[in-house]
Amino acid sequence: MTSLPPTIFSAPRRAQARRRMRRLQQQEGAARYIADDMAEDVLERLAFLRHEPARALVEGDITGAISSALAARGCAVVRADPQPAPREIGGEIAIDEALPRPFPGAFDLCVNVGTLATVNDLPGALVHLRAMLAPGGLAMISMIGAGSLPKLRAIMFAADGDQPAARIHPQVDVRAGGQLLQRTGFADPVVDSRTLDVRFGSLERLVGDLREQGLGNCLASPAPPLGKAGYRRAAQAFAEAADADGRVTERFEILTLSGWARAIRPPKF
Repeated sequence: MTSLPPTIFSAPRRAQARRRMRRLQQQEGAARYIADDMAEDVLERLAFLRHEPARALVEGDITGAISSALAARGCAVVRADPQPAPREIGGEIAIDEALPRPFPGAFDLCVNVGTLATVNDLPGALVHLRAMLAPGGLAMISMIGAGSLPKLRAIMFAADGDQPAARIHPQVDVRAGGQLLQRTGFADPVVDSRTLDVRFGSLERLVGDLREQGLGNCLASPAPPLGKAGYRRAAQAFAEAADADGRVTERFEILTLSGWARAIRPPKF
């Protein structure tokens, strides 16, 4: 009997966070440096690999940078998102990463940026993504990885006092990412992590940036509200972590996973 994956994340809270992100992204000056970094990295990797897909599935590309760059090269792009933009804005199709996608085996390239870090069944989601690839096709996945938000973790720990609560998502590291790709049938898997450091002048700005980029808490068992005393402790912890200029440097680890669908080789006679 196959056991069900643990329910770490709440599907309704996850959907709500992404809908809020899509709404906030329409505002001028909304933070999108995570999406920009992921898009730039994906395009650099494709150029290095000299992979020129004829048909691509691109998921979670909220800025449209990846889709636009591929389309400019003559690639037919299908855009998808768990919370798609209206057709008159983005023309995206809706996806549920826990379910098989349409068009199995139809794509030379499948890209997912920023939506798989909070799925309960990550191996299953990778299997479904792998099934979209034609033989010889490439999958590339970017997500927030282990080691991210160390300052916020410490601040929340201080804010909770004697009753610490889970407020930061569990995250996948490089080793686990490699194992996942191998388990889910990808050939020549490659996993690496890079660091993106961002400076914040206030705890409110840090939390605001996370919300604007769809990185708010969507755990299935939400922590209790901090309360006024907790917020005071959090503000004090932020001030203690700040540099001489009053700003805190927070770290994001961007995990990238890539693998190929094995090409069908002709039989030997």
